[in-house]
Amino acid sequence: MTTFTLAVVSAGLSQPSSTRLLADQLAEAVRRASARNGDRIEVINLELRELAHDITNNLLAGFPSVALQSAVEAVSSADAVIAVTPVFSASYSGLFKSFFDILDPCALASTPVLMAATGGSARHSLVLDYALRPLFSYLKASIVPTGVFAATADFGSDEAGRSLSDRVQRAGDDLASMLTSGEASTLGRGEQADAVVPFAELLARR
Repeated sequence: MTTFTLAVVSAGLSQPSSTRLLADQLAEAVRRASARNGDRIEVINLELRELAHDITNNLLAGFPSVALQSAVEAVSSADAVIAVTPVFSASYSGLFKSFFDILDPCALASTPVLMAATGGSARHSLVLDYALRPLFSYLKASIVPTGVFAATADFGSDEAGRSLSDRVQRAGDDLASMLTSGEASTLGRGEQADAVVPFAELLARR
């Protein structure tokens, strides 16, 4: 049996939060799928609303609090990450983006990341491909193929709830499979995915 560490980052602002609810469902789906594979998942939950002031202070002063530094280290060292944001103005929330701005640009290199979002209606579902995917591609993460968007209606009826549960479990299966098979990029953490070549050297190659 292999034990994997899963950092679950949720950026919901209310309490209770549909964003946190979706994050918990995804973590449980990964746990179930990993158990079928004979693996164990250790979940670390990170509620960004509890770190909002620390995140702002770090952006202004450049020095993280003890709590924020612990959260950054947990995400940077995790075997996999679930990242869930509410949708504001057709994109991820400012709190969500600010936290990932704090991370070292290579902190998530090779790390499987399952993207998810919540919003008022299904018309916001494109946020996964047009906002979250570019962000985690830039951070060189190994993005789980199945992302999950949950509209308010998905939590309100049995039929919609079953559909959401199916999508959540599919995403959990994908992430568990990546962990078990080691499908994530072999790039070591803290390394550059593409070596930066000085401009003068590029000219010399011509």
